[in-house]
Amino acid sequence: MKLVPLSDRVVLKQCEAEETTKSGIILTSSAQEKPQEAEVIAVGPGGMVDGKEVTMQVKTGQKVIYSKYAGTEVKLDGEEYIIVRQSDILAVVE
Repeated sequence: MKLVPLSDRVVLKQCEAEETTKSGIILTSSAQEKPQEAEVIAVGPGGMVDGKEVTMQVKTGQKVIYSKYAGTEVKLDGEEYIIVRQSDILAVVE
């Protein structure tokens, strides 16, 4: 199956959480903070959203940082994805 976002939605795959701190301390899974960095898997077509024209500014394959509590988590074929609005994406990581 394939996720195809509608309107100004973007499908993201979250990057792996850090398992050790910079000083070398190993974190348990419950202590790991959920990363806000993700890879763009699919991008909607944009168009008219709430009466305004929306042009999509992200592309498939880019790494982005998104809002902490944004989006809807979806599990498909054993993989976890997050579907967010383009406005919930804060920055592109280059």
